[in-house]
Amino acid sequence: MAARRLPVVLVILVSQVAGLVLGGLLVATVGGDAPSARRILYGAAAGAAGFVGLIAFYTAMKVGAMGVITPITATAVLVPVAVGLIHGERPSGLQGAGVAIALTGVVVASIEPEREVLHDRRIAAGVGFALIAALAFGSSLVGLNAAAKGSPIWATFSMRVTAVPLGLAFVLAMGVPVRGSLRHWPLLAGVGLADTGANILFGLAGNRGLLSVVAVLASLYPVIVVALARVLLSERLAPSQLGGAAAALLGVALISAG
Repeated sequence: MAARRLPVVLVILVSQVAGLVLGGLLVATVGGDAPSARRILYGAAAGAAGFVGLIAFYTAMKVGAMGVITPITATAVLVPVAVGLIHGERPSGLQGAGVAIALTGVVVASIEPEREVLHDRRIAAGVGFALIAALAFGSSLVGLNAAAKGSPIWATFSMRVTAVPLGLAFVLAMGVPVRGSLRHWPLLAGVGLADTGANILFGLAGNRGLLSVVAVLASLYPVIVVALARVLLSERLAPSQLGGAAAALLGVALISAG
């Protein structure tokens, strides 16, 4: 929600700086030796793709309807799934069924049945940015998975080392005012810390499982958002959203059983 009130690049910069600090501390304490230059470059590419994805996603949220943007960006998982299959990954029958069911459930759960948004002219622009975000996020996951083969902590750190200068350059070039946003910084820092932790966990999971499966499990965040909106904000969920969440959980169960 802060992204709707603050300049997009400032939201990204503050959150990424917090992630950089956490990543730097982890590298210094438990990161071990630096991986090869190739792995570092994979991480840098993932950071650049992630930065583009964040810019596109937050811009889409500003100009479009959340109920339209979220399910489109959730399709980012199709990129790592496709890459995994191309590289010879072959999930079991149960896992394949679970992947399909979970993907469907995520998209359905994240759709808000608001008829009025279908007539909103902003949707065209929002959809374009959402598609860019999906492609960029998916590409970032592929790069992160490759970088994490060297070290998940170093991979995440190299992502932030790339994203922070990009964000700073945008903030300075655009002359974004900073003073009026200070009260939101702790919230944005929390977002950055959580995002960094999630990246590290994704890297660890990718080192132990199939990218085509791990990526699907990592794409369940829209279901969590829907659940939190119900619990914390008392938002009413449509039957389709409940069904989508149930399908996503069923998909997870099948993936785990496979």
